[in-house]
Amino acid sequence: MSTTLETGDLVKCTLQGCSCEGTYITTRDGMATVKLTSGYNIGVPEENLTKTGSSEMAEPHASEVTQDTTLPKISIVSTGGTIASKIDYRTGAVTSQFRATDILNAIPGLATLAQFSAVQLCNILSENMTPAIWQQLARAIFGEIKAGAQGVLVTHGTDTMAYSAAAIRFMVKTPVPVVFVGSQRSADRPSSDNVMNGMCAAKTALSDLGEVVVVMHGTTSDDACAIHRGTRVRKMHTSRRDAFQTIGDGVIGSVTYPSLEVSLASHAVKRGSCEPELKDTLEEKCAIVWYYPGMDPAVLSAWNGYKGIVLAGTGLGHAGTDVIARIREMSAAGTTFVMTSQCLNGRVCDRVYDTGRDLLAAGVIEGEDMLPEVALVKLMWVLGNSSSLAEARMMMTQNLAGEINRRSSV
Repeated sequence: MSTTLETGDLVKCTLQGCSCEGTYITTRDGMATVKLTSGYNIGVPEENLTKTGSSEMAEPHASEVTQDTTLPKISIVSTGGTIASKIDYRTGAVTSQFRATDILNAIPGLATLAQFSAVQLCNILSENMTPAIWQQLARAIFGEIKAGAQGVLVTHGTDTMAYSAAAIRFMVKTPVPVVFVGSQRSADRPSSDNVMNGMCAAKTALSDLGEVVVVMHGTTSDDACAIHRGTRVRKMHTSRRDAFQTIGDGVIGSVTYPSLEVSLASHAVKRGSCEPELKDTLEEKCAIVWYYPGMDPAVLSAWNGYKGIVLAGTGLGHAGTDVIARIREMSAAGTTFVMTSQCLNGRVCDRVYDTGRDLLAAGVIEGEDMLPEVALVKLMWVLGNSSSLAEARMMMTQNLAGEINRRSSV
């Protein structure tokens, strides 16, 4: 092929007797990336392409959405993520670059459910989330609640959404639904889950719920979204649309699609159960350490000076004998240790075997059935909102936000 291709050119691909049409994106090492009309990308040798036309690839014009002022008010706080992303035709990659208001254009059906106001807190991929941004997010959500929002949607990348939902659950007491929502697949893909997740999340924000939740696909089909408590949810698959699962408990509700009927479980916190309250102090010098066979005690020494460490132990909550002395030393120096289990399901009990009892004697706190990530966020919050280590230890064993089940249901 002698013609020089530019990003956005329309091309015909011919390979092994088959042909298809699409949009040229870029070439690397002789292989061209082409976006097919189906929305998926393919890689083909550049010499197998024929230019058929040009495309401006102009940014789509965001039309003004007319909102019904008689509908209830929902606030959208946007942090970015795949639900607010689109294709970057320079690279073929998904980039987070929509403004919060663009979500209403991307999901027009939202305007039939409520009036929406939008706050763009940040525009990041969720692997770049930080505790400092959690604090900003908590303040933004609290402000929207105090301003009269009947529900708050938080658009968020899925990679760390469970961390953020747990963080907000501890920092913000809310009388209205605070609903985290994202999508596993971007809007340009035929299998995108952004519309269904967004609609179900909005309907959840109008429901009788009164807590922080995550709303995502409940199955691989487009039939229902699950409502997960923010302190019991975990992303359990890299790419499936039903990647989010409630661990160690039942979901607190569901939303059928496309009928958008919300059903809440009996253990869901109901709307109006508390007054809004913000406690956004966090101790950031906390970490998770995943124990593995033969782990050198020096691994723990790398965290010298940290205020809190969550251990993800084996089985009932164990770590090898070799690390116990180091735990004892660091605990005596002021580091709070909390034991969780890599098993995820079930409860930590360090009173069964000698190793467990030695860990307790070294100062380790049993993390009950908390998920490791939730225990980390809770430890940050507890250390930031307690007046002494003794009080912090007591708070870590209490169920503060639905993070601990006194009786394991699974």
